Amino acid sequence: MGWCAPALAPAADGPVGGDAEPWPVPTARDRERSRQAFQRIALVLRHPRCMNCHTGAEFPRQGDTRQRHQQLVVRGDFNQGAPGMPCVGCHLGTNSPDGRVPGAARWQMAPRSMGWEQLKTDRALCEAFVDKSKNGKRDARAIVEHINHDPLVQWAWMPGERQPPAIGREEFHALVRLWARTGAECPRD
Repeated sequence: MGWCAPALAPAADGPVGGDAEPWPVPTARDRERSRQAFQRIALVLRHPRCMNCHTGAEFPRQGDTRQRHQQLVVRGDFNQGAPGMPCVGCHLGTNSPDGRVPGAARWQMAPRSMGWEQLKTDRALCEAFVDKSKNGKRDARAIVEHINHDPLVQWAWMPGERQPPAIGREEFHALVRLWARTGAECPRD
Protein backbone atom coordinates (compact mmCIF):
# COMPACT_ATOMS: atom_id res chain seq x y z
CA MET A 1 0.00 0.00 0.00
CA GLY A 2 1.61 3.27 -1.09
CA TRP A 3 1.69 6.11 1.32
CA CYS A 4 2.36 9.22 -0.69
CA ALA A 5 2.38 11.05 -3.96
CA PRO A 6 5.77 11.66 -5.59
CA ALA A 7 5.93 15.12 -4.00
CA LEU A 8 6.13 13.41 -0.60
CA ALA A 9 8.94 11.01 -1.40
CA PRO A 10 11.66 11.00 1.29
CA ALA A 11 14.39 13.56 0.78
CA ALA A 12 17.43 12.28 -1.11
CA ASP A 13 19.84 13.65 1.49
CA GLY A 14 19.44 10.67 3.81
CA PRO A 15 17.80 9.66 7.04
CA VAL A 16 17.14 11.72 10.11
CA GLY A 17 17.49 10.60 13.68
CA GLY A 18 20.93 9.91 14.99
CA ASP A 19 22.63 12.11 12.39
CA ALA A 20 24.68 14.83 14.01
CA GLU A 21 24.98 17.03 10.94
CA PRO A 22 22.89 20.19 10.86
CA TRP A 23 19.72 19.95 8.87
CA PRO A 24 19.38 22.31 5.95
CA VAL A 25 17.21 25.39 6.42
CA PRO A 26 13.84 24.38 4.99
CA THR A 27 12.61 26.15 1.87
CA ALA A 28 8.98 27.11 1.31
CA ARG A 29 8.59 23.93 -0.76
CA ASP A 30 10.13 21.88 2.07
CA ARG A 31 7.72 23.39 4.62
CA GLU A 32 4.77 22.51 2.38
CA ARG A 33 6.08 18.93 2.04
CA SER A 34 6.38 18.84 5.83
CA ARG A 35 2.75 19.93 6.30
CA GLN A 36 1.59 17.31 3.78
CA ALA A 37 3.65 14.62 5.49
CA PHE A 38 2.09 15.41 8.85
CA GLN A 39 -1.39 14.95 7.42
CA ARG A 40 -0.38 11.35 6.61
CA ILE A 41 1.33 10.97 10.01
CA ALA A 42 -1.92 12.05 11.69
CA LEU A 43 -3.69 9.04 10.15
CA VAL A 44 -1.47 6.79 12.26
CA LEU A 45 -1.54 8.96 15.39
CA ARG A 46 -5.36 8.82 15.33
CA HIS A 47 -5.44 5.04 14.85
CA PRO A 48 -6.65 2.98 17.85
CA ARG A 49 -3.14 1.54 18.32
CA CYS A 50 -1.97 5.02 19.33
CA MET A 51 -5.16 6.58 20.68
CA ASN A 52 -5.93 3.81 23.17
CA CYS A 53 -2.97 4.90 25.29
CA HIS A 54 -2.76 8.55 24.21
CA THR A 55 -5.91 9.50 26.09
CA GLY A 56 -6.55 12.19 28.67
CA ALA A 57 -8.88 9.82 30.54
CA GLU A 58 -8.04 8.12 33.81
CA PHE A 59 -8.08 4.76 32.07
CA PRO A 60 -6.69 3.22 28.87
CA ARG A 61 -8.93 2.06 26.07
CA GLN A 62 -8.54 -1.22 24.24
CA GLY A 63 -9.29 -2.95 20.98
CA ASP A 64 -10.14 -1.55 17.59
CA THR A 65 -13.39 -0.08 18.98
CA ARG A 66 -11.51 1.76 21.76
CA GLN A 67 -13.74 0.56 24.57
CA ARG A 68 -12.77 1.19 28.18
CA HIS A 69 -10.12 -1.29 29.32
CA GLN A 70 -11.61 -4.33 31.02
CA GLN A 71 -10.77 -5.20 34.63
CA LEU A 72 -11.35 -1.54 35.58
CA VAL A 73 -7.73 -0.69 34.80
CA VAL A 74 -6.78 2.89 35.68
CA ARG A 75 -3.91 5.21 34.77
CA GLY A 76 -2.34 5.51 38.22
CA ASP A 77 -0.04 8.25 39.46
CA PHE A 78 2.80 7.40 37.07
CA ASN A 79 0.80 6.25 33.99
CA GLN A 80 1.71 2.64 34.77
CA GLY A 81 -1.49 1.42 36.43
CA ALA A 82 -2.72 1.41 40.00
CA PRO A 83 -0.63 0.17 42.94
CA GLY A 84 -0.98 -3.60 43.04
CA MET A 85 -2.25 -3.66 39.43
CA PRO A 86 0.55 -2.28 37.25
CA CYS A 87 0.26 -2.46 33.47
CA VAL A 88 3.29 -4.77 33.30
CA GLY A 89 1.49 -7.27 35.55
CA CYS A 90 -0.44 -8.41 32.45
CA HIS A 91 1.35 -6.73 29.55
CA LEU A 92 4.70 -8.49 29.30
CA GLY A 93 7.62 -7.77 26.93
CA THR A 94 5.85 -9.41 23.98
CA ASN A 95 2.30 -10.27 22.95
CA SER A 96 0.81 -13.34 24.62
CA PRO A 97 1.06 -16.49 22.48
CA ASP A 98 -2.61 -16.22 21.47
CA GLY A 99 -2.18 -12.51 20.57
CA ARG A 100 -4.99 -11.42 22.89
CA VAL A 101 -2.84 -9.64 25.51
CA PRO A 102 -0.53 -7.13 23.83
CA GLY A 103 2.98 -6.64 25.11
CA ALA A 104 6.11 -4.57 24.63
CA ALA A 105 8.90 -3.34 26.88
CA ARG A 106 7.78 -0.81 29.54
CA TRP A 107 4.05 -1.10 28.76
CA GLN A 108 2.23 1.94 30.12
CA MET A 109 -0.05 4.80 29.15
CA ALA A 110 1.28 7.98 27.62
CA PRO A 111 1.31 10.88 30.10
CA ARG A 112 -1.95 12.83 30.25
CA SER A 113 -0.17 15.79 28.57
CA MET A 114 0.17 13.53 25.51
CA GLY A 115 -3.56 12.79 25.31
CA TRP A 116 -4.72 13.37 21.74
CA GLU A 117 -8.31 12.14 21.55
CA GLN A 118 -9.80 15.60 22.22
CA LEU A 119 -7.74 17.22 19.42
CA LYS A 120 -10.07 17.50 16.44
CA THR A 121 -7.81 18.87 13.69
CA ASP A 122 -4.48 17.78 12.25
CA ARG A 123 -3.12 21.21 13.13
CA ALA A 124 -4.12 20.87 16.81
CA LEU A 125 -2.65 17.35 16.91
CA CYS A 126 0.61 18.55 15.35
CA GLU A 127 0.87 21.54 17.67
CA ALA A 128 0.53 19.23 20.69
CA PHE A 129 2.94 16.75 19.09
CA VAL A 130 5.71 19.38 18.84
CA ASP A 131 4.94 21.25 22.08
CA LYS A 132 7.90 20.42 24.34
CA SER A 133 5.81 21.13 27.43
CA LYS A 134 3.49 18.28 26.35
CA ASN A 135 5.72 15.84 24.46
CA GLY A 136 8.42 14.95 26.97
CA LYS A 137 10.67 17.89 25.99
CA ARG A 138 11.36 16.40 22.55
CA ASP A 139 12.60 18.48 19.64
CA ALA A 140 12.08 17.23 16.06
CA ARG A 141 15.16 14.96 16.18
CA ALA A 142 14.02 13.43 19.47
CA ILE A 143 10.51 12.90 18.07
CA VAL A 144 12.04 10.98 15.15
CA GLU A 145 14.11 8.90 17.58
CA HIS A 146 11.05 8.17 19.74
CA ILE A 147 8.79 7.26 16.81
CA ASN A 148 11.40 5.12 15.07
CA HIS A 149 12.80 3.25 18.08
CA ASP A 150 10.54 3.22 21.15
CA PRO A 151 9.25 -0.36 21.71
CA LEU A 152 5.73 0.84 22.57
CA VAL A 153 5.49 2.75 19.28
CA GLN A 154 6.89 -0.19 17.30
CA TRP A 155 4.30 -2.51 18.86
CA ALA A 156 1.56 -0.77 16.82
CA TRP A 157 2.70 -2.82 13.80
CA MET A 158 2.77 -6.10 15.77
CA PRO A 159 -0.56 -5.85 17.58
CA GLY A 160 -1.53 -9.50 17.85
CA GLU A 161 -5.19 -9.92 16.95
CA ARG A 162 -5.73 -6.17 16.50
CA GLN A 163 -5.52 -4.19 13.26
CA PRO A 164 -2.22 -2.35 12.64
CA PRO A 165 -2.25 1.19 11.23
CA ALA A 166 -2.97 1.45 7.49
CA ILE A 167 0.50 2.89 6.82
CA GLY A 168 3.29 0.34 7.23
CA ARG A 169 5.99 0.87 9.85
CA GLU A 170 8.89 1.61 7.49
CA GLU A 171 6.74 3.97 5.43
CA PHE A 172 5.60 5.72 8.61
CA HIS A 173 9.19 6.07 9.83
CA ALA A 174 10.14 7.60 6.49
CA LEU A 175 7.22 10.05 6.72
CA VAL A 176 8.28 11.15 10.22
CA ARG A 177 11.88 11.67 9.05
CA LEU A 178 10.65 13.64 6.03
CA TRP A 179 8.33 15.77 8.19
CA ALA A 180 11.11 16.58 10.68
CA ARG A 181 13.85 17.24 8.15
CA THR A 182 11.65 19.56 6.07
CA GLY A 183 10.79 21.79 9.02
CA ALA A 184 8.46 19.82 11.37
CA GLU A 185 5.64 22.02 10.13
CA CYS A 186 2.01 21.75 11.20
CA PRO A 187 -0.81 21.66 8.64
CA ARG A 188 -2.97 24.70 8.07
CA ASP A 189 -6.63 24.14 8.88
